[in-house]
Amino acid sequence: MSTLILSLETSSPVCSVALHRDGSLVGQSELRLEKSHSSHLSLLVNQLLENSQCTLQDLSAVAVSDGPGSYTGLRIGAAAAKGLCYALDVPLIAVGTLPAMAAQVAAYTADAENVLFCPMLDARRMEVYSALYRADGTEVLAPAPLILEADTLAEQLAHHRLLFFGNGAAKFEPFVAGNLNAGFLRGIEPSAIAVGTLAQAAFTRQDFRDVAYYEPFYLKEVYTTTPKVRS
Repeated sequence: MSTLILSLETSSPVCSVALHRDGSLVGQSELRLEKSHSSHLSLLVNQLLENSQCTLQDLSAVAVSDGPGSYTGLRIGAAAAKGLCYALDVPLIAVGTLPAMAAQVAAYTADAENVLFCPMLDARRMEVYSALYRADGTEVLAPAPLILEADTLAEQLAHHRLLFFGNGAAKFEPFVAGNLNAGFLRGIEPSAIAVGTLAQAAFTRQDFRDVAYYEPFYLKEVYTTTPKVRS
């Protein structure tokens, strides 16, 4: 029986959706517009399904980018995915943002088996959300908030070639200037296509999330402040 998975990626300023049938890409759509997720995500989904000559009732599962990333973006994606799964009675799949980015880059990297892949998402100031992966998806360092300093990842860089990418990688580049084991890629953003690729394997394993209780992987607590009362 054919498997049709809709994937949502809302962890970054890019709002991205993709459709995969049996692991092969059917179509994708994205919008690079700040703070557009809440108003445009459902439109992108409907347009993608229509252009692909599919309907919501054809879906076998919905996959969503699990984080880390933008708190607001992740909540919007999770709410949309949970709503679709509940209404359609299909499974919910959560795919980590960082391993999806690593898989996306590894697929197009020469000699990938000899490289460690290091996605970096901007977490403001001199901090990023980051992890390390091998080309086959094996996790070398688990996702964590990482303070960027001169000795950050020094041990790994001493023994391996590392490829850095994502919207936080540029902040790290000055610290490793001249290190031949450090490479940087520009313009790599989280993509629903990569989410959908990993979602197919999760679907085969029946690695599903509880629709009622699922929450994204924020990685850090969200801090809010109370507005000061004017005297």
